[in-house]
Amino acid sequence: MNDELKYPHLFSPIQIAGQPFKNRIFGAPTGFVDQDKDGMLPPEAALYYARKAMGGAASVTVGGCAVDSELGLGQGYTIRLDHNFSGAPYSFHGLTRVSEMVSRYGAVCCGELQHAGMYGNRWLNPPGIAYGPTDSVDIDGRVVHEMPEEIIERTIRKYAEGAAFLKKCGFGMVLVHAGHGWLLHQFLSARLNTRKDKWGGPDIENRARFTIAVLDAIRKAVGPAFPIEVRITGSECYEGGYDIEEGIAIAKQIDGKADLIHVSVGSHEVEKVFTITHPSMFCEDGCNVKFAAEIKKHVKSPVAAVGALTDPELMEEIIASGQADVLSVARGLLSDPDLPLKARAGHKEDINTCMRCLACFSNLMNTGRFRCAINPELGWESEMRIETPPLKQKKVLVAGGGIAGMQAAITCAQRGHQVILCEKSDSLGGTLKCEDAVPFKRLLKAYLLRQTAAVEKSGVEVRLNTAATPALAREISPDVVISAMGAVPAVPKINGIDGSNVLSAEYAYVHPDQAGEHSVILGGGLVGMELAVYLSMLGKRVTIVEMMDHVNDGGNYQHMKGLQEELDKYNVDVQLSTKALSIESGAVWCERNGEKTHLNADTVIYAVGQRPLRDDAYELAACAPEFYPVGDCIIPKNIMNATSMAYAVSRSIGRL
Repeated sequence: MNDELKYPHLFSPIQIAGQPFKNRIFGAPTGFVDQDKDGMLPPEAALYYARKAMGGAASVTVGGCAVDSELGLGQGYTIRLDHNFSGAPYSFHGLTRVSEMVSRYGAVCCGELQHAGMYGNRWLNPPGIAYGPTDSVDIDGRVVHEMPEEIIERTIRKYAEGAAFLKKCGFGMVLVHAGHGWLLHQFLSARLNTRKDKWGGPDIENRARFTIAVLDAIRKAVGPAFPIEVRITGSECYEGGYDIEEGIAIAKQIDGKADLIHVSVGSHEVEKVFTITHPSMFCEDGCNVKFAAEIKKHVKSPVAAVGALTDPELMEEIIASGQADVLSVARGLLSDPDLPLKARAGHKEDINTCMRCLACFSNLMNTGRFRCAINPELGWESEMRIETPPLKQKKVLVAGGGIAGMQAAITCAQRGHQVILCEKSDSLGGTLKCEDAVPFKRLLKAYLLRQTAAVEKSGVEVRLNTAATPALAREISPDVVISAMGAVPAVPKINGIDGSNVLSAEYAYVHPDQAGEHSVILGGGLVGMELAVYLSMLGKRVTIVEMMDHVNDGGNYQHMKGLQEELDKYNVDVQLSTKALSIESGAVWCERNGEKTHLNADTVIYAVGQRPLRDDAYELAACAPEFYPVGDCIIPKNIMNATSMAYAVSRSIGRL
């Protein structure tokens, strides 16, 4: 072991079924759903997966490979391992391209084998046939049939054929998904699998028989020197689901049948545990490792842990203490695919640590593409490969030191431009600095500090307490002005809004002590709801008033799942379809369903959105040959929008 490495256990090699892996950081399965109806991957998919391999991951897993395109699809846009044309699967070329690109960087390419079982074909219109452990009716009223013996045998064969096909495509490992509510998990679950034959019932031996048969068939198809990883749910983490003791029993059954037991938690069919399976910002780092650590005590096979793993010091301790043999990382490699290389070099401070905001998952579901709030390159890998040096180095004035301004300054400086960043306040970070003291926003605070340090290291001339006025711009005489003025809280037009008992959300975040014991927050967007949770954590009682008949998640509905759990936990009262009419001392008058209602309130806090400083931004439009407004000063949205726009604009400067 190399004593010079800061994290020697994390970066020690491991051999699994004869396959060497250069370190213990494996890229967890993340699907690439931007594909055609036949499940063919475009060239962009290879670049997406290869970027993780380039960053130093020992293994990169291609998610969502369906073994049965007739009965096992969980959604339409899925890689289909058995969809043939004249005997050749449509997906062959795309998958081969992925494996070749991943392997070129010294990583092992792995493919995740899936079958949706009782949840298959529900995306069709009308929904198609589905087989599960027993006869049942799903939430949409569709009849699910008990999987007969011949379909079980067919499915076992499909798994084996799918694994053999991936090996033919150049993959060096397969991951059998037997958790999270997929088919094999359905058979493992005593709640779902009440069959009376050898494939189910109360005995774990019967319920595990299907999974073991699949693993045995795959082994026969791929040979002894080809690693088989199996992902299980160590605990379902919801009322009525099984606990870690059942997870241990499952692991004991498959011990020795799989070469690596990958321990996750939860089920994709139980919405409230989504942000446990995929830990939210309200969870601690490595929160699910304890399940893998407990299972490792009872099995001989190597064990992989997953969930909220981005801190190399924590990761080193997990491996060194024997809690797990491998660490599977998903979002951590989306926010920074170079995490392994940076950690190995001892540069923890440079890792673009995932904030666990779940913008990546929400964007995947909304648009079919992964995007990251703080990694503007994610999803644009094909564009990133074309690195054209600027034809001319330019003097760039960046007006505003918030999210967009800092990213613009960093990117411009990295490309060799002379950058002057003017910020009217005494520090960088913008309006989001107001959340510095919020416990569940500690990763956001770390990001702002990291970007501030990056601005300083990149050689940007930073002028604090300096407003970027037209007069100053003319004095500087820049070639380019990037206006990132941001936005300010919008003030609702309500009688009494200027009262001494009224605060803006931004002010309340910084001065929570000035909020009374009972606060009414006007606005059910993310800012208002997160503030409600924060104040509730401090022991205050909070009511949210929202005009619409639903809260506004800003498009990040996956984050909303975790946020809703916190709202419920702290008994935050959310009044929907309710309009605030006036504010007086100790109360807010509202209207709901045509009737006036009276809400007691020591403090009223408005969180009704942001007003863009568009006029201020455009005052600089005539101060340089090139002018680019970016971020919230155009239309207030989110961190991802500000970061992405600032990066793209800055990367294009100097073309002409």
